[in-house]
Amino acid sequence: MYISNIEFSVFELILLGLFFVAFSYQLYFYLRYINGVLSYKRKLKKSNTILQSSQPAVSVVICARDEAENLRKYLPLFLDQDYPDFEIIVVNDGSTDDTELLLNDMKEQYPKLRSTFVPYGATNVSTKKLALTLGIKAAKYDWILLTDADCMPDGNSWITNMARNFNQGVEFVLGYGPYLIEKSAVNKLITFDTLFIALQYMGYALKGKPYMGVGRNMAYRKDVFFRMKGFASNLHLRSGDDDLIVNAAANAFNTKVEVSAESITWSEPNKTLEDWLFQKERHLSVSSFYSAKSKIRLSLEPIMRGLFYLSFLLVLIFGNFISIIVAGTLFLTRAISQLVIINKSSKHFGGRNYFLSLFVFDIYLPLVSLYMVTFGRIGSRSKRIVWK
Repeated sequence: MYISNIEFSVFELILLGLFFVAFSYQLYFYLRYINGVLSYKRKLKKSNTILQSSQPAVSVVICARDEAENLRKYLPLFLDQDYPDFEIIVVNDGSTDDTELLLNDMKEQYPKLRSTFVPYGATNVSTKKLALTLGIKAAKYDWILLTDADCMPDGNSWITNMARNFNQGVEFVLGYGPYLIEKSAVNKLITFDTLFIALQYMGYALKGKPYMGVGRNMAYRKDVFFRMKGFASNLHLRSGDDDLIVNAAANAFNTKVEVSAESITWSEPNKTLEDWLFQKERHLSVSSFYSAKSKIRLSLEPIMRGLFYLSFLLVLIFGNFISIIVAGTLFLTRAISQLVIINKSSKHFGGRNYFLSLFVFDIYLPLVSLYMVTFGRIGSRSKRIVWK
């Protein structure tokens, strides 16, 4: 075949075909799912979405293990929420610091604060799941709003913004829980990974395909928890206290997403790459318990991303002038789409900008996950390493 006197071999055409397929999927993925938060934000601005006008009572459940310092800093921010009817239940999960003394002192100052505790000597694999169960059982109200002891709300309207989604028929509300911004390369990696994961699970949920949420900021009805028999199906797992219940029970009709910047909860980030990798590995360890549809969707994107970069590299090596120009144009189109969508979304949530680091992380993060599921604690070493 000749185009402008330039010959295309069969191999070049196959490479271009593979690259175009990968490019098409990647562009579709970003425009449909990663762009979901921005699209939903525009829809809300045009008032095309009905939100709850009443304000149902809410039980906020927080589990704490040796979190006295964080509770001292952040708990008053939750207790001072501008919302008519709510309670905060802190579950002391076997703390050895002065958490219990702090809670007793704070209960005298804040009538909305209640507490309970995990009995001494509990031997569950995940005492957090036991702590959550005790907190939910102690809750007075139907709606359970979850966050962590090292989190702080963006402002005093956090409950209000999450609760405006508590419409009739809704059983899950998914929010966003970013990490606090610090000046370090590790923090930049962590904040990007957290943002991308959030845009993905929120984007899928907005398109009727919810598959996970994060315990730093999500809500569900108390009766859903008991209908699913709590954590009975995954008590043997260290993680999964948040995403597995969403994966099992959330659907297109009973799930809402809250995307306002005022609804987010900020968390203390890991300080070292090692700590973050361990946390990520823990979270990935429960992904094999997702539904088959969720696993296919979540596997397809990194596969197509890998194909995109690999086929682009091969076109650069083996392609002629025309094929390199075509591939380069498509590569630039995806890159610009990424930069615009990621950075606009990050700005909406009060996050940082990503430029060259975006492309480094875009390649690095799937490789990290691939290593973890093949050679890490959830791969070949899974039988030899005990989670702590």
